[in-house]
Amino acid sequence: MTIARAPAFFHAPHRVMFLAGATQGLLTMLWWAFDLAARHAQLLAVASWPLPAPWIHALLMTFGFFPFFIFGFVMTAGPRWQAAAPVGEMSYLSAFALMGAGWMGFYAALLMPRLLLLALGLVLAGWCAALPALWRVARTPSNEQTHILAVVGGLTFGAVLLAAFLGFAGGGPAWLADIAVKGGVWFFLLPVFTALCHRMIPFFSSAVLPNYRVVRPLWALHALLACYVVHGALVLSGLPHWTWLVDLPAAMMALGLSVAWQLPRSLAVRLLAVLHVAFSWLGLSLGLHAAHSLLLFFEAGSLGLAPLHALTLGFFASAVIGMVTRVTLGHSGRALNADSATWLIFWGMQGVAVVRLAAEFVQMSGAANLSFLAALGWLALFGVWYAKFAPIYVKPRPDGRPG
Repeated sequence: MTIARAPAFFHAPHRVMFLAGATQGLLTMLWWAFDLAARHAQLLAVASWPLPAPWIHALLMTFGFFPFFIFGFVMTAGPRWQAAAPVGEMSYLSAFALMGAGWMGFYAALLMPRLLLLALGLVLAGWCAALPALWRVARTPSNEQTHILAVVGGLTFGAVLLAAFLGFAGGGPAWLADIAVKGGVWFFLLPVFTALCHRMIPFFSSAVLPNYRVVRPLWALHALLACYVVHGALVLSGLPHWTWLVDLPAAMMALGLSVAWQLPRSLAVRLLAVLHVAFSWLGLSLGLHAAHSLLLFFEAGSLGLAPLHALTLGFFASAVIGMVTRVTLGHSGRALNADSATWLIFWGMQGVAVVRLAAEFVQMSGAANLSFLAALGWLALFGVWYAKFAPIYVKPRPDGRPG
């Protein structure tokens, strides 16, 4: 069967990848809520997992949830950025099949640990199956290659980090897992999300806001990427009390971009506002990282995991909701408009992020545990988003066009 005669679900990379990512968003948080119900809320007996629960959570979110959306987006938008040929069906379908099978195997490995190496190996194989096509796109000559190189380079480093965790799972030293878990944020996700926002937010803003001046300084992107690398290196070197040296300037640059991109004006257009609000979390989270580092420097306490969750829940997850909703609507032939339900889902997710940050400072017992409530909030809100948008990926476009 040719791809044209296959079900609509297989017709475009964003269809298969976005549905896989959305499904992962529910499964990952369902497992995490189950674990928190036992460890934090004391509602269940604590389960025995083959890996520490926080590592499983980090692994699932960093390498199992966000990457599907990143691959789906860059496989769709990247060729358009570079005026390159589309990513071939074999590349995105093989990546989808291998990564999907690998993560299903990973869940099985939580109960049957002997499957762990095979499962992670399949995920890595799928990841690597996608990279050659994306590097072909990235190497296509064009006037501006910084953004696509940052995204594809970040994905490539993500594969290296996942391989490091696979080495740990195969009996290697624990520092391999530490590099993968911590490096996944600073060397993979953060560079990729920053580059995507730097490329797309001014572009989307100029399309809907009258008399909008596009501000997209490449020096700022380069500087932010350098700060991320230094932060990650300092943390992995056991020097978190020095990261403020790069966190402070990075926070100021990110907040400066939010101002330059005219966040207040974006609030008039909901589908645009969600991207601007998501990006504003970057400056806030980097500021929190700087404050956390300074507290450590002066031996005055810490902010716990609040800075990390401001980054992951505040920035990454909010950006996914905004960007994926926009791509889903646009590439399905629907109006680029965030209806009231989508708007409420987005702001509800902002509330989930705030609750998770508050959990670092307000200790509640039983079912009132804030980390547990944040997980339940994610499941409820993301579940509504899933029910609203997931069916689109398996249906033909209403306008009859391909894609």
